[in-house]
Amino acid sequence: MILQRIGLKEIAPRPFALAAIALAMLAAQPGFAPAAVAAADSDDQAGVVAVSQQKVADGSRIVAQASRLAGDEKRTRFVVDIDRNAAFVVFALADPYRVVIDLPETEFRFADGQGRTGRGLVSAYRYGLIGPGKSRIVLDVGGPVKVDKAYVVDAVDDQPARLVVDLVSTTRADFMAALALRPAAKTPKPAPPPALGTHEAVRPGAAGEGREIVVVIDPGHGGIDPGATSRKGTLEKDVVLAFSKKLADVLGKSGRYTVHMTRDHDEFIPLADRVSFAREHKASLLISVHADSVSAGSVSGATVYTLSERASDAVAAALAEKENRSDAIAGVDLSEETDAVADILIDLVQRETKNYAVFFARTLVGELKRHTGVVKNPHRSAGFKVLKAHDVPSVLLELGYLTNPDDEKHLLDAEWQEKVAQSVASAVADYFGERHAQAPD
Repeated sequence: MILQRIGLKEIAPRPFALAAIALAMLAAQPGFAPAAVAAADSDDQAGVVAVSQQKVADGSRIVAQASRLAGDEKRTRFVVDIDRNAAFVVFALADPYRVVIDLPETEFRFADGQGRTGRGLVSAYRYGLIGPGKSRIVLDVGGPVKVDKAYVVDAVDDQPARLVVDLVSTTRADFMAALALRPAAKTPKPAPPPALGTHEAVRPGAAGEGREIVVVIDPGHGGIDPGATSRKGTLEKDVVLAFSKKLADVLGKSGRYTVHMTRDHDEFIPLADRVSFAREHKASLLISVHADSVSAGSVSGATVYTLSERASDAVAAALAEKENRSDAIAGVDLSEETDAVADILIDLVQRETKNYAVFFARTLVGELKRHTGVVKNPHRSAGFKVLKAHDVPSVLLELGYLTNPDDEKHLLDAEWQEKVAQSVASAVADYFGERHAQAPD
């Protein structure tokens, strides 16, 4: 199984997870070590179609040197040149349609921009780390497909080993019928409402009460999910990680806070695990750090978002929709995802928590205005999944726009990062400071 570092939660896509696990367990048994298992010729193989079991003796990472697509809208071949034979699992997902290839930890040395455009059945693809020791390639496909074959060709002479995946077009009816034919399993129970527990949202001014203040910093995106990309190729996931490390350092050196980061390297973290991480660490405040992109390159400046089921404006609604797609981008199955139905007590707690978050957002906007540019109406709100911890005041900070050349320059500048990190730290100190001890709920 694929286990996430934070909370060790399974993020293997569920529609075909049972077959994937079964094949993987079979492949792990002594005496079963084929170079590849090709898809069966029957029409009911829309799910997991291939498992290759090949141990890496020295534990080193696989190196993927190049990738390419060939074919048309009826049949498309995806090829990856790798430095040696490797274990892999291939499966498909619907809504949106994707084909996922899971590999051991892999160093991708593809050319810049590789995967942004597609060919044939594949419109685009992305790749990256999905968890400790696990990497993933996700192929976006425009409709239902069948993985006809998937195998590894061993290296010969000066030709590298090649991972080959052949896709053919199929109908949605056949695709969904294949899902119905998977091994029977118990119907999963809806996720229960989050437990109230003993943790309460920490109110403004809490530093004066002598209690521990825990700040969780959440660098957005990561691993296979790059986030926004500038015209020059700057990736959001890299920019926000660099800034988040700087902010963690500033807050940590103050000696006033216990600081945690949801990720400290280039790794994908599901949205729900980010929320769980904050709750498990009894966070007093969650700051999720992002950088935006828009088609109108002239837009610039920082924005602070808080949680609201009704978006404050169309821009906020569009951004929340885009950020909430992070799990789908990484090949996580969403077909059985359910929203927890909160009881009345949790609803009351969340209302209080939202009020605290709004209070911090206004404090943060005030500090940002002193040190950097902000957008018009810099405090906005929408239904961001990462902000939904009912007992952790949470904000999403968009540092700027990678589609704006000036913002991109600032985002990459260490001095600018330090200045803005100091302003965020000042907002945190102000929010928890004694003068806010009587802040209204």
